[in-house]
Amino acid sequence: METEVKLRLPNSAAHQKLSSILSPHHTKTHLQQNHFFDTSSLTLATQHLTTLRLRFYNIDSKAIISLKSKPQLTAGISRVEEHEEQIDTALAHSCITEPWRFGTLVDTSKVLKRVVDEYGVGLNELVCLGGFRNVRSVYELNGLKLELDETLFEFGVCYEVECESDEPDEAKLRIEEMLKSNGIRFCYSQGSKFSVFRSGVIPEFKCGVMKSLSLKLEKKIADAQGFKWMLL
Repeated sequence: METEVKLRLPNSAAHQKLSSILSPHHTKTHLQQNHFFDTSSLTLATQHLTTLRLRFYNIDSKAIISLKSKPQLTAGISRVEEHEEQIDTALAHSCITEPWRFGTLVDTSKVLKRVVDEYGVGLNELVCLGGFRNVRSVYELNGLKLELDETLFEFGVCYEVECESDEPDEAKLRIEEMLKSNGIRFCYSQGSKFSVFRSGVIPEFKCGVMKSLSLKLEKKIADAQGFKWMLL
């Protein structure tokens, strides 16, 4: 189960401001190209709430195929079952235009075997739905691994902060306080990047009520960690 905080930023200016604040803690930047596969009738997405994704890192450095299922997204915290594997980059590129080539991996790939055995989808039924690019900057800060995303769809750009954590409520509170202290507006992400891709529209940015944890928990975290986000 992958559990992560997902907060959306309103625009490029907010993204750039946060990038500048976090720059001393930058560790790497990934250039990601994402492609999605399903049947022509979207069997995986509509009947099983499952996403089959092929992701390339930094053009050709590696290719990862992943299967995401049973997604839940509530108040900025995403939970999803995820299984992923690295596959040959050249083969991965050929699968974009000829998805039937996934069939050559069915005996060695647990991800593709699940597609066939668990969801009843033949690999020869798969088509490439298209995809989008994502620029992901990674930062290590006070025990948090923050990922700042600039996602480029054909119909627009979306900006997010993500943080995978075993304690997502505490992580979310700390990230919220950092953003507030630095005057950066944000809201909770309302869906996955794949759902935005499928909709064909950048969702409206809506700032709602951000406090989701009790004052008691907030004080406990502040006392224990002593973080002063204004000094980032």
